[in-house]
Amino acid sequence: MADFEMIMPKMGESITEATIIRWTKNEGDLIAVDETVLEIATDKVDSEVPSSKAGILKKKLYKEGDVVAVNKPIAIIELSGQTSNPVAQTQTPKVEETVLASIKIETSIQEIRSSNETVSGGNHFYSPLVLNIAREENVSMVELEKIKGSGNENRVTKRDILNYVANRKSVETPINVESVQTTQVVEASKISTPSQTSAPKLAVSISGGDEIIEMSRLRRLIADHMVMSKRTSAHVTSFVEADVTNMVLWRNRVKNDFEKREDEKITFTPLFIECVTKAIRDFPMINVSVDGHKIIKRKSINIGMAAALPNGNLIVPVIRNADMMNLIGITKSVNDLARRARQNQLKPDEIQGGTFTLTNVGGFGNVMGTPIINQPQVAILATGTIKKKPAVIETEFGDVIAIRHLMFLSLSYDHRVVDGSLGGIFLRKIADYMEQWDVNREV
Repeated sequence: MADFEMIMPKMGESITEATIIRWTKNEGDLIAVDETVLEIATDKVDSEVPSSKAGILKKKLYKEGDVVAVNKPIAIIELSGQTSNPVAQTQTPKVEETVLASIKIETSIQEIRSSNETVSGGNHFYSPLVLNIAREENVSMVELEKIKGSGNENRVTKRDILNYVANRKSVETPINVESVQTTQVVEASKISTPSQTSAPKLAVSISGGDEIIEMSRLRRLIADHMVMSKRTSAHVTSFVEADVTNMVLWRNRVKNDFEKREDEKITFTPLFIECVTKAIRDFPMINVSVDGHKIIKRKSINIGMAAALPNGNLIVPVIRNADMMNLIGITKSVNDLARRARQNQLKPDEIQGGTFTLTNVGGFGNVMGTPIINQPQVAILATGTIKKKPAVIETEFGDVIAIRHLMFLSLSYDHRVVDGSLGGIFLRKIADYMEQWDVNREV
């Protein structure tokens, strides 16, 4: 019988490693082609890994919870009915390209490892994600070497370095205006005075009927990301109320014919996204990111749409180049991403690269919200529920009171680079595009 090495797949351009969450097969189990063998998780998304060969799971090379680099063998599968070397039988040009790519990736990993050893004098391997966070947070290689890793072979994970940065910032020294090193941070291990120690965690009382629930991995990542965003950006939120009556009337008129023709339901989300992309074109400085004291002005307009999963967690799939799509294209993208998000079938590349985010709190019956910015973006829009209200309408014959469909919009933005005037004008522009929706428009 021949053996087949099952490797850790590459789950996106920026993904260099993944964590094994759960093995769905045990050693000795039969495996069919395309049958799921294990579940893995990256910093972006959880995925199932199927086998490309049929056979018997001969050996697991890693345990649950281990972090494995991409293109590394993770299991040995004994192939049924084959006696020759499977590599020799399937060595096609396409496979050769894959092998060469694996060699290049391994070489890159070795170069990163060698670079780290040269700088720090240690033997630790740090993923590009960890190194990038260290660079952004001004964590030196000396400090990085001292962080106790929780990953495979004591490797420092994203959570480890974020926890270190959070704890380090809580024990910063008082600023000395006479010192050039005003940003120097004192390590917690060197602090001796009570006034400089970090505040202890609040003790949470637990009574007999309370239930303790361990956070899921995804929930912990969301929590870390939200806290990091509040710590990074100076959040400000502005509000406007928009009259979306024309939008409501138009959708009511076209939704049945649209569904029959396109086999897709049209919700308000694609309409909102179209208005947002138009406003971003008018005010491109909303479509930026911050890198230290530099502002990165994004060329592409990639709209993230926050989606709640059945388990209560949140994920933000991205519609790339949304400004280049017509309304039908946006609708199909929105429906496809939302459907696959609920089925946990999103690819890592589909939840990264966003430049602006939209979250619909109105879907939960909320009037408005103050959303947290999705880093490294600088703004996020929340749309509230649409309600019928009496409103004053100006006509050529005078003012009248009429029943209108009104909705609150709230924009949270990073006050480091988006001033109140830009944030307010941009938000008002979105509302204008919504209010000016052509009720006779064909789609």
